[in-house]
Amino acid sequence: MMKKILLKVLLVVFTLASFQTTEAQLFKKKNKKTEQQTPEKPKKGDIKPYDKVITKDAETDEGLFHVHKVEDKHFYEIPDSLFNREMLMVSRISKTATGIGFGGGKINTQVLRWEKKPKKVLLRVVSYGNFAADSLPIHEAVVNSNFEPVLYAFDIKAFNKKDSLNPATVIEVDPLFTKDVNALGMPDFYRTRYKVSRLDGERSYIESIKSYPLNVEARHVKTYNAKSAPSNQSLGSISIEINNSMILLPAEPMKRRYFDKRVGWFARGQVDYGLDAQESKRVTYLDRWRLEVKDEDMAKFKAGELVEPKKQIVYYIDRATPKVWVPFIKQGIEDWQVAFEAAGFKNAIIAKDPPTVEEDPEWSPEDVRYSVVRYLASPIPNANGPHVSDPRSGEILESDINWYHNVMTLLRNWFFVQTAAINPEARGVAFKDEIMGRLIRFVSAHEVGHTLGLPHNMGSSVAYPVDSLRSATFTKKYGTAPSIMDYARFNYVAQPGDEGVALMPNIGIYDKHAINWGYRPILDKSAKEEKPVLDSWILKHADDPMYRFGHQQIGDIHDPSSQTEDLGDDAVKASLYGIANLKRIVPNLKEWIAEDGKNYDDLATLYGQVVGQFNRYMGHVANNIGGVYEYNKTFDQEGAVYTHVDKAHQKKCMNFIQEQLFQTPEWMLDQEIFNKIQYSGSVERVRAVQTRTLNTMLSLGKLARAIENETINGNDAYKLTDIMGDLRKGIWSETRSGKSIDTYRRNLQKAHIDRLGYLMTAENQRKQPNFGGYQKSTAVNTSQSDIRSVARAELNNLKRDIRNGLSRTSNSMSRYHLQDALERIDAILNPNG
Repeated sequence: MMKKILLKVLLVVFTLASFQTTEAQLFKKKNKKTEQQTPEKPKKGDIKPYDKVITKDAETDEGLFHVHKVEDKHFYEIPDSLFNREMLMVSRISKTATGIGFGGGKINTQVLRWEKKPKKVLLRVVSYGNFAADSLPIHEAVVNSNFEPVLYAFDIKAFNKKDSLNPATVIEVDPLFTKDVNALGMPDFYRTRYKVSRLDGERSYIESIKSYPLNVEARHVKTYNAKSAPSNQSLGSISIEINNSMILLPAEPMKRRYFDKRVGWFARGQVDYGLDAQESKRVTYLDRWRLEVKDEDMAKFKAGELVEPKKQIVYYIDRATPKVWVPFIKQGIEDWQVAFEAAGFKNAIIAKDPPTVEEDPEWSPEDVRYSVVRYLASPIPNANGPHVSDPRSGEILESDINWYHNVMTLLRNWFFVQTAAINPEARGVAFKDEIMGRLIRFVSAHEVGHTLGLPHNMGSSVAYPVDSLRSATFTKKYGTAPSIMDYARFNYVAQPGDEGVALMPNIGIYDKHAINWGYRPILDKSAKEEKPVLDSWILKHADDPMYRFGHQQIGDIHDPSSQTEDLGDDAVKASLYGIANLKRIVPNLKEWIAEDGKNYDDLATLYGQVVGQFNRYMGHVANNIGGVYEYNKTFDQEGAVYTHVDKAHQKKCMNFIQEQLFQTPEWMLDQEIFNKIQYSGSVERVRAVQTRTLNTMLSLGKLARAIENETINGNDAYKLTDIMGDLRKGIWSETRSGKSIDTYRRNLQKAHIDRLGYLMTAENQRKQPNFGGYQKSTAVNTSQSDIRSVARAELNNLKRDIRNGLSRTSNSMSRYHLQDALERIDAILNPNG
């Protein structure tokens, strides 16, 4: 019995042991099978090992960020040390579709900051519109009111921890440039104008991304579906190339220098809530290069010696520039050295040739460390000098002057029409190299002035008496204006016999003053503490017109002493000299440009330049009517800022327009030119100049200012009724004399009726935004002002004059015209019949 029991126990133990063995074997096999399986693929968005993202096939460009291209994807490897550093993104259209205009212009500028999260990298937009020092209690409120928006969010693709002191984070950046990120794409005004509906991603791509020590340059092509494309309309789309420059801003911002409107300067501003005032104040500060005295030269500088700055302003001349023009462009750059010497620096600005490809294959004009005069093979007759500056301080970081090939055509036209009457070197369509080179030097210096921070000073040339511009002694010393930043192009005042007279401006008295004011270091003082010193420098020359700044004006020109293309202190006198020279050019025009085998295209162009120059003279004079001078002052200066143009001078300007333009300018009507250049157009050309000038004189802003002048100054003002009556008597003089009215005069008289009709129905004119002082406008409520009342009275007066004229004329065409004029007036006064 015991054996049976023992046998059963052994059987159970054996069975259990066998079961355990089998289970262990099964488990071992299962575990082995599991070990042999491929690991699960990482989920989309997971952070991968570095070498799985940036593979051995990656094309890498080292710089501020390492930029990698792997197959068709682009990656930024951002060092962790650059997170939360501020960078400036400057977006430009580098290539445009036909019809949009030339590229190179900035379309957006933003301060950006890269911010790292556990699995994301955020690109935030930083605003400097509002500010308060971080030491002040209000700083927290300003921060909370300016939460930084996220421009784009990127998944982190990998980490590079090879450099333990400066690890890096990898993101893919393709979507930032290929998707329709509004801040980096086509500006809204283009989208509206061309009726853009959406971005076509299939036709948008990254052209290149290049990295430099302080900047990353991305070029990308974007194609937009557009219902009103400016060209190639059958495609229904617009393609443009955009360049986005991301520039690392200095860790320590430069000390600001505060703006004063009495000295012209490109400036930027912000609302400072931390000032000790009962309201928020906008502070404005200059855009300027960081010019500092070396520590070892501080004693010399304090002693009044000239010293070289720690870092010079260096301009490189584009390798593509024709060699013949390089020396002249360099001279224009280094002409500014004399202005910086006034500020205490020598050799502050220099011009250099770039290294050859063999000397430095990595050198590029897109590297933000280099400022370059870029030569562009373009038919655009222009040059411009933009710059990039730090919005926190105004420090100019770099500048590229765009020099378009056809600027030489522009120079040829100006120099010919303004000086050919007295200057044999200006006659013809192709100048000697040394003559064109001198003109190029002039434009180079002007554009460099912009890159130094100086805007146009259109109020400069009025400082010189007109007859002084005929003096060789005076003009050789002072040029044609105290500032090369004026549009005082070439000396159209000088007459035959004025031997040795200078023909163009140089770096002048005002330019030296402005550079000294903006750049001379004021040691051991804060930006705020500098202001009394800067003010004293202005007051020292406050009553000297050579030190005056006059803002450029667009739109309704209210200050006739601050106009483009004018010379001297009397527009009437200067324009009479200018017209005398044009009268010398016209009969010689064919002879001066004649060449066997050549057609008459150049003759047409240069005759058009004569008409255009004559038109400028009319504008210079006409803008005195209803004009108000503007001379900026502060409380510590005596006298008015705004004063109306003297009555006698306005009257003189009216007489000039009547005699030189409204009486048909017969000297312009040269049939020997017309029969070579056109089958029609001579009548229209005169009508256009006359109508433009008439409409300028009868603009709403000028008429409103005339009313205000009379209200303030009474009989000492050139009144609205004076303007209207003098125009009518001059334009319609034949109604009193009984003379036949020629075609040109008939056109002018119809234009006069049309303008009076416009004044009867013109909508109210709102004051426009001033765009930093450039836009000048006067608000006018036409329905409630005297303008409409006086216009109605003038139309009735004109009816009376025309009826009297009908009884005096026997010329059929004159009678038809006058009868038609009566019908036109009745239709205006009684529009409903």
